[in-house]
Amino acid sequence: MTGSESEPSIDSVQIGHKSYEMPPREGISVAHFLTVADIDRSLRFYETVFDGRALSRGDSKGAPGYIQIANTWLLVNVGGGPTPDKPSVTLTVPDPDKINGFMNIRVADIQECYELWKSRGAEFITPPIPKYGETRCYIRDPDGYIIEVGQSTELKYG
Repeated sequence: MTGSESEPSIDSVQIGHKSYEMPPREGISVAHFLTVADIDRSLRFYETVFDGRALSRGDSKGAPGYIQIANTWLLVNVGGGPTPDKPSVTLTVPDPDKINGFMNIRVADIQECYELWKSRGAEFITPPIPKYGETRCYIRDPDGYIIEVGQSTELKYG
């Protein structure tokens, strides 16, 4: 790099000529919010299993924890009742048997990730199973959210 170019900061991701940061200096960045029972426990899980990096650990005034995992940011915070900006919404941790959305992680080698993440404490619902042109399995996080881990076997992009 020349002196006029700068490397992305530790809270950014470089994709092509664009840099995505949290919070963004321009444009947008996308983060997924999870309602959790314990911010520190969730941050430890995502740091340990997925090599995530906590950017903020939250605070007693209600600020969420932020964690970067590869090119994704997660916000984790405890639930609560309605607020002026969401007057009819209550945030709670999920019923682990009734999920309506999940994070999807694509990997280059699912068996390697399965063994590594299992050794780090990830609880898989099943081992990797071939299905629909991919091999996939699911992890439960400490609050019951599921995380799909998949490796494409037939589909190619780009």
